[in-house]
Amino acid sequence: MSHKDNIASKPPKRRGPMGGGHPGMGAMLPSEKASDFKGTLHRLLKTLRPHRAIIIAVFILAIFSTAFSILAPKVLARAFDIIGDAVMMRFSTGSGDLDYKSLLYILLAVAGIYIFSSFFNWLTHYTMAGVSQKISYELRQDIDNKLALLPLSYYDKTPRGEILSRVSNDMDNIAMTLQQGLTQLISSVTMIIGILIMMLTISPLLTLVSIVTLPVAALVTARIAKHSQKHFSRLWETTGTLNGHIEEMFTGHQVITIFNRQDKAAAFFEAENEKLYRSSYKAQFISGIVMPAMNVLNNLGYVILCVIGGIRMVNGQMSIGDITAFITYSKQFTMPITQTSSILNTMQSTIASAERVYSLLDEQEEIHDAPASDLPEKARGEIEFIDVDFSYLPDEPLITKMNLHVSPGQTVAIVGPTGAGKTTLVNLLLRFYDIQNGAILLDGIDIRQYPRDVLRSYFGMVLQDTWLFSGTIRDNLMYGVGDHVSEIPDESDMIAAAKAAYVDHFVKTLPDGYNTLLTDQATSLSQGQKQLLTIARSFLADPSILILDEATSSVDTRTELLIQKAMSKLSVGRTSFVIAHRLSTIKDADTILVMNEGKIVEQGDHESLLAANGFYHDLYYSQFRSELDEAI
Repeated sequence: MSHKDNIASKPPKRRGPMGGGHPGMGAMLPSEKASDFKGTLHRLLKTLRPHRAIIIAVFILAIFSTAFSILAPKVLARAFDIIGDAVMMRFSTGSGDLDYKSLLYILLAVAGIYIFSSFFNWLTHYTMAGVSQKISYELRQDIDNKLALLPLSYYDKTPRGEILSRVSNDMDNIAMTLQQGLTQLISSVTMIIGILIMMLTISPLLTLVSIVTLPVAALVTARIAKHSQKHFSRLWETTGTLNGHIEEMFTGHQVITIFNRQDKAAAFFEAENEKLYRSSYKAQFISGIVMPAMNVLNNLGYVILCVIGGIRMVNGQMSIGDITAFITYSKQFTMPITQTSSILNTMQSTIASAERVYSLLDEQEEIHDAPASDLPEKARGEIEFIDVDFSYLPDEPLITKMNLHVSPGQTVAIVGPTGAGKTTLVNLLLRFYDIQNGAILLDGIDIRQYPRDVLRSYFGMVLQDTWLFSGTIRDNLMYGVGDHVSEIPDESDMIAAAKAAYVDHFVKTLPDGYNTLLTDQATSLSQGQKQLLTIARSFLADPSILILDEATSSVDTRTELLIQKAMSKLSVGRTSFVIAHRLSTIKDADTILVMNEGKIVEQGDHESLLAANGFYHDLYYSQFRSELDEAI
């Protein structure tokens, strides 16, 4: 059933060359920046606040792990000094014993330091994995609860892929950053500070030489990144185009084959693939220059440090252990800087993801239900519209001053051209949308006084677009039985409903009968069989009011007869609303509402409406002539 009659909404942003795309593609897109970085960051920190004790513990563990790893080269330097002293003694005096005992103690101490560092590192990541997944779990729970409270209008205006992307890709991005990014950021900052302190304690002069190379490296990296950025932008743009094209070609494979468009599709693919190759080659080549350029600068700095350090060692100003430790620290110094830069860049993407998640959580919810009172399990089915006004958009009224009375057990057919407001009428009955003025009464009570779940439990629907989920046929049939039912149907009730809907005979031909597993929207069943299953589902739910929305529009004539028979059985004793384009199927309706431009322009039974020679008369005979012309 379409929920968008006369919605003049802006089309969603295209994801592929022809609007294609899927939520999984979100993970491949380049990072975007948040529009309110500070505000979203502050809100994310508020989300972390209940877990602040564990996060503080993680920070302390990360500092311990990093501190131990920084300490190791300084302790190891003493071992080099012992070896160096022994070597110098042998050169100068021709003899000199190596202090193996002291060397062993130092090596054991270094091994212990690395073991402690690894242990604290493991404990840090283990603890952070738990808290990040807990936060992710809580956010997903909040999103799930929010989605259940959002009005149908939100789903009408928001692409499904966009919602799925926020629940999956954005949440994964947040969880990954919390799990790895925070610990890496703490470790990197601690390492930068710790290494800098260690280097200064060894030699302020060599520390100055090491730091001088950093601005040069940053300048080179920035210049290269500037040139590569445009190629990366083109790369992602082309990737999106190519992915969208591939998805559309596979989705519409039959149509492409029927119209012999394979060569055109292949030619488009080759052209886009060529663009992707060129942009990818240029982006990767230019960005690949960064590492060689950094290596040149690092090696140049390494040479300068070795020369200056060697001179100072010869002059007795430094020991060989100090030089070795300093070179080790200088090699490690650039790594945490690079990691910090990368993490800060990732934070931009993470905050953007958090902003998208929070914007979903901030969406306006449905008007809260009235408190539940003593309501019957079944409704009589008397429905009345009193001066109902409704519009999807404030400046575009759709239904104005509608009045309608339906007695219990009546069958009401709703006909009219596309966009007349037929499905909107059903949406209002089910409170998918709330009216602006007037009232809709069910058994004399305004439907706004019913809790939504209770109100909707009175209705059963059979839609044009069948929906079956992955599960057994039995699970799908029992899906319509909710908590409102005082007595849960048993196996015999299910089979009785299946027989009434002409389902039992073809289910028994399946290998596992009612335990047959349906997957991928039950593509193993025909459209008519799926439609019969949805009717059986409504039989089993035993609703007080039935809504049939174009339930026979996409099936063959024989199946249509079966579906009509099943629906006739289902309608007995129930108030029924039938939306139909094929007017020959609703001739026996008690009342036919003829709608046009959101108004009921005619109302009556089939014969009286034909005799009135009005809108219904023209609509009926134009359809009859069209079918006759097709037959000829």
